[in-house]
Amino acid sequence: MYTCNTFIKSLKNRIEIDSAIFNEKTRLVIVRFGDVSSKDTMIMDNILLKIEPIIRNIAVIYLVDLNIVNDFTQLYELYDPCSIMFFFRNKHIMVDLGTGNNNKINWTINNKNDLIQIVETVYRGVIKGKILIRCNRSFYKFIRFCYKI
Repeated sequence: MYTCNTFIKSLKNRIEIDSAIFNEKTRLVIVRFGDVSSKDTMIMDNILLKIEPIIRNIAVIYLVDLNIVNDFTQLYELYDPCSIMFFFRNKHIMVDLGTGNNNKINWTINNKNDLIQIVETVYRGVIKGKILIRCNRSFYKFIRFCYKI
């Protein structure tokens, strides 16, 4: 089975995750927590792989398999098949996408341009010193359509 883990660094334990978040001083750290056997995670990994060369100067991406590393499951409430979280200079960055959950993106983004826009918006905000970034576009209707709320 094809996975993107060979192209984007996978973190295998809590120490690697903590050091990846702590040691990056100039770029945004994007961590994808997920179950690698999930279809949503595979789709998200594919999108992350596509945007990695584009955002390389402003962000670094890491993948974490929750079946192997479950130390952060309760801390960050990682109960979804796939979640993306942002960190900058060892701080968790919250992103307001209009969905009510500012801690993480816990749905699949199928459009790489949407994810690039989110990453660029978050980066511009953290450079200004913000830890809660409000995205210009609301994803509430997108979530509502996908999950038929």
